[in-house]
Amino acid sequence: MRRRQQPTIVSDEDELSTVAGLLEDETVQTILTETSQEPMAAQTLRERCDASGPTIYRRLEQLQACDLIVERTRPDPAEGHHRSVYAPNVRKITITLREGELRLQIERTENMADRFTRLIEDIR
Repeated sequence: MRRRQQPTIVSDEDELSTVAGLLEDETVQTILTETSQEPMAAQTLRERCDASGPTIYRRLEQLQACDLIVERTRPDPAEGHHRSVYAPNVRKITITLREGELRLQIERTENMADRFTRLIEDIR
C-alpha cells in the first residue's frame, strides 16, 4: 500500500516565483502534459514541444530542481543500453489567496523515500 504524500506548501516568495514562472512557460506545460500520459525521452519531448534540444534539457533541469519531474532509467533493447525518460512528479497544484497571502500547494506523486525504495527494488 502506497502512502499518500502530504502536499508541499510553497510560501517563500522566491520559490513561489520560480515555480509560477516555470508553469507559465509553454514548453514546460507541454512537457508536463505529454509526460503525464507516459514517460518520455528528451528526444521525443523535443519533437512534441517543437523546441531545440538545449531548450528541452534546460526546462527538464529546471523542473527537476523544483521536484516537478523525475528522471527514470529504462532499458533500451534496440540500442543495447539504457535511456532516460521523464515523468511528472506532480499530482495536483493549487494556488490559494487567503488573508493577503498567496500560497502554492504542490501534491507530488512520490517523495524521496518512495523513489529510493523504487530504485532498490529495480536493482533486484
